[in-house]
Amino acid sequence: MSIKEVTRETATIRFAGDSGDGMQLTGSQFTNTTALAGNDLSTLPDFPAEIRAPAGTVAGVSGFQIHFGSRAIHSPGDMCDVLIVMNAAALKANVKYLKTGGVIIANVDGFGKKDLNLAKFGPEADPLGDVATQGFSVIRVDVTKLTRESLTDSGLTVKDIDRCKNMFVLGIVYWLYNRELDPTITFLRKKFGKKPEIAEGNIKALQDGYTFGAATEVFTERYSLAPAKIEPGKYRNITGNEAAVIGLTAAAKTSGLPLFFGSYPITPASDILHGLSRMKHFNVMTYQAEDEIAAITSAIGAAFGGSLAVTSSSGPGIALKTEAIALATIYELPLVIINVQRAGPSTGMPTKTEQSDLLQAVYGRAGECPVVVVAPQSPADCFDSIYEACKIATEFMIPVMFLSDGYIANGAEPWRYPSPQDLAPINVDFAKPREDADEPFKPYTRNENLARPWAIPGTKGLEHRIGGIEKQHETGNISYDPDNHHFMTHMRENKRNKVADMLPLQKVEEGNETGDLLVIGWGGTFGSIKQAVYECRQEGFDVSQVHLRHIAPFPRNLGDLLKGFKKVLVPEINNGQLIKLLRDQYFVDAKGYNMVRGVPFSVEELKNAFKVALD
Repeated sequence: MSIKEVTRETATIRFAGDSGDGMQLTGSQFTNTTALAGNDLSTLPDFPAEIRAPAGTVAGVSGFQIHFGSRAIHSPGDMCDVLIVMNAAALKANVKYLKTGGVIIANVDGFGKKDLNLAKFGPEADPLGDVATQGFSVIRVDVTKLTRESLTDSGLTVKDIDRCKNMFVLGIVYWLYNRELDPTITFLRKKFGKKPEIAEGNIKALQDGYTFGAATEVFTERYSLAPAKIEPGKYRNITGNEAAVIGLTAAAKTSGLPLFFGSYPITPASDILHGLSRMKHFNVMTYQAEDEIAAITSAIGAAFGGSLAVTSSSGPGIALKTEAIALATIYELPLVIINVQRAGPSTGMPTKTEQSDLLQAVYGRAGECPVVVVAPQSPADCFDSIYEACKIATEFMIPVMFLSDGYIANGAEPWRYPSPQDLAPINVDFAKPREDADEPFKPYTRNENLARPWAIPGTKGLEHRIGGIEKQHETGNISYDPDNHHFMTHMRENKRNKVADMLPLQKVEEGNETGDLLVIGWGGTFGSIKQAVYECRQEGFDVSQVHLRHIAPFPRNLGDLLKGFKKVLVPEINNGQLIKLLRDQYFVDAKGYNMVRGVPFSVEELKNAFKVALD
């Protein structure tokens, strides 16, 4: 039987199996190989909260979805073309993400009676047979048996051989989509450099999986995707947390400041701590504190000492850092606070994404306590956004909240390396020593940014008081004067608002600057909104997109943009938070589209929401 060679513009694949089946590694390797092939891409890792959830259960299923193509890709895809499932639980949890007519590649060894029982199927159930009657093409492969036969003479234990199953499956998918094996072979030899027998076992399973796809007649089609037409340059595949690490390091290098990162591990922010711990050669110091409060107060101390100070957490940890954020605000010290949002409240769903910490970021502190809030829109944008956060913090002497989310942090896309000359300068101006000064140093005088001097303790002539009690204007002395408190409260607010003067004007991402419907979003909803707006415009609907990076303060021209549209729709993965800020500041009759499911919006549901809003 001849295999039909099919050229596609885009494709979406979802790998799913038990949390011990290596699906995240499998998906990451397919992603890296696809990036090297020149395709644009977007990914969505989907893993359980438990480190080792019960094997074989739906709760223990780990998934990884990748959407890639020869055109610009903005989202990880709504529905997949091919679903790889390693057991019955993986099928049960993920078949809802498969397109009608899509292909299921199933490891039949994971569909025994025990597997069916753990996945809560009936003892006589035939889930693969059932889905075959629902318009799906089912490819049954005994991956376990074939992997064991492949590695019979490898000298590996049965346990180690079974750990190579994911590479056998990856080989099949590489053949199906005309991917190269060499990048993964290189990766395996590097990863298992001290265990060459493990490396060679995985490589042979990968190669034999590829051969299985080519030699058997279970597939009727094989797919090719041309490289995407993207801006020339040097690219790498990057996650949001990785981009944040590189952005922080670049900001430290550009500013000439040592970077101090005080953090306490928490999902999904921990990878930033791990990444920065490998940057010692760039004068980066990381400190894993005993708790969230120690983490941020250590960073405040580092800011006093003249370092580029950063701390990180997720929503629950940010709550614990609240008092110290207020302390940095009244000190008027530069501090970058990273919040990688996750689904809540409380522990909630720690590995799932959400946008529910926006009001916490803008208002969630005692007293009038203004901080700057910036939000990246994609994994690659984390580099630019965190770099800008560092620039704002140091040039305005103010805390800046960097508001990422779980989808951005763990998702991946191609990132074009910037040239050093492309990076905006970060101007750091420490207060100079004062020899034989006649008057006491005034630590709360202001420059054109309303920023106070960055006075390093121990510098001659710069002695001054510190503490959380209100400061007297200019002198910094303790003050309980009512009029002074009113003045200083407004001064801190005005300084935060003055940041807008350095921000670029808000642009319309997609569509016209006036029209029937403006869709305004922030954070990780960017890609889904952009694709949905594009497709609606292709269908003749008058829809435009604005996506905010700067939320506190807003860009100077945002109000004028809002006035140019008959209707405004605000999609958010929360119960409606940005919409409250827009209504409050601009008196706009915006409507919300809100889903809080721990997953990104699909393009199709957004298109439907836009059409309803226009009706």
